[in-house]
Amino acid sequence: MSGEHYLVLGVARPRAAWFAEVGRWSSAAALPVDFVRCVSADEVRARLAGGRAWSAVLLDEGCTGVDRDLIDEARRAGCTPIVVTGGGHDSRWIDLGAAAVLAEPVEREAVLAVLRDHAEPVDRGPGPGFGVTDDVTTWTSGAVGRLVTVLGGGGTGTSVVAMAVAHAAGADPTNAGRVALVDAALDASQAVLHHTGDVVPGLQELVELHRTSRPDTATVRSGLWAFPERGYDLLPGLRRHRDWTALRPRALAAAVSSLRRAYATVVADTDADLEGEAETGSLDVEDRNACARTLVAEADVVVVTGSDGPAGVHRLVRALGEVVAHGTEPERILPVVVRAPRAPHRRAELARTVAILLGELSPGTSTVSPLMVPTRRELDGVLLDGSPLPRALWAPIGAAVDAVAQRAGGPRSPADDEPVPIRPGSLGFGGER
Repeated sequence: MSGEHYLVLGVARPRAAWFAEVGRWSSAAALPVDFVRCVSADEVRARLAGGRAWSAVLLDEGCTGVDRDLIDEARRAGCTPIVVTGGGHDSRWIDLGAAAVLAEPVEREAVLAVLRDHAEPVDRGPGPGFGVTDDVTTWTSGAVGRLVTVLGGGGTGTSVVAMAVAHAAGADPTNAGRVALVDAALDASQAVLHHTGDVVPGLQELVELHRTSRPDTATVRSGLWAFPERGYDLLPGLRRHRDWTALRPRALAAAVSSLRRAYATVVADTDADLEGEAETGSLDVEDRNACARTLVAEADVVVVTGSDGPAGVHRLVRALGEVVAHGTEPERILPVVVRAPRAPHRRAELARTVAILLGELSPGTSTVSPLMVPTRRELDGVLLDGSPLPRALWAPIGAAVDAVAQRAGGPRSPADDEPVPIRPGSLGFGGER
């Protein structure tokens, strides 16, 4: 395959066999292709209009929206349109402007041959067309923004708490309006809460960009959606749960680092599942949990949400124990209890219960006393009409996060974005020889 490499878009009808096959060949490096699977013709159009250089687009003739106009848009964007048909060589697609036609069942060699004949390889590193900087020093240097990771069990208000943390950071003049809210949950909900729908770009697109390039700050910020009334930008999450398979771990870590350099504060809404290969013996589980594991490992503050009641307290304590086991210092953790009781004696009893159970689960571990967030009846209406969150909600949460961050000290350094060089001959000998 030499040094050739292609960036290829694809869209297909539901459960198309060729679509899954090309994705597997790409993931297994059986094809020199980065294959980006789109859910609709509209998503293909959005990506073509994004200014990124694409080698080709594979279009399923049975997919709604695949027509002469889409083929023409691909050509005008410098992307080679290739149509996949149900069988036989259908010349009408060539007449409509397609560069080539592939008939099902699609063979790997046929895809590679068509790309070599009709498409242009792309440079996998920085270069024109990607909106990236050629100055590696500029990309890897500069101030590192605070990372606040918010997680918790289902139904504990994690997404709303993350919004409140971002809202408080946006109201802080020291952040100068550079605050990002990132939806990194497998079942993403921030797009729904912000009434954006299933839009692109989002988390998947940002991670994919880091697979083949090093975007500058302006490029990173251009991929987020502005919510000036709340003081932050939003990076929507995965459109489908299964899209986690497209998030490569190193590209994900690089994307997190880029966000921290582009924004003064990054707030991440993620899952409480932190198991990896060491705990389960499965690399697939570790890859599925890559978002949560990366964001917790690098966070300056980890906010863990729970709710009142036996089940809510149990989930809160279990999540706290997993965060500590993942390597986070207890002084960086802020427990938050939503729908908390208003009576002082009940709050004191709840805080004491959390401390006792956490001590039994992780002996010697203690965090700050949980922040109590009572039920706010007006919140549903605020979320429905998209208005700013009430100050009575976000101000105490923001103050508590600031207090934990100051107590824990300076920000953590982001993970190294470059591979660590290994001295030839040193592997397998336990270090220096």
